[in-house]
Amino acid sequence: MANYKIQHDREGCIGCGACAAVCPDNWDLKPDGKSAPKKVDISEDEFECNNNAATGCPVNVIHIIDVKTKKKII
Repeated sequence: MANYKIQHDREGCIGCGACAAVCPDNWDLKPDGKSAPKKVDISEDEFECNNNAATGCPVNVIHIIDVKTKKKII
């Protein structure tokens, strides 16, 4: 079951690849040079990796929402 949801402002992505470098299990750089998550609904086990991707993003376009509380964690 998904505990968190990823919100990604792909338009604001600068394609630095930081997210894919720290969390390659869920982040890819696409042919247009911008990143995208492989999936947006993530479990507790996947949180740390994706949280590292979000905190490492220099333009703050990756956000993680707690599904239960609807609060933005990052």
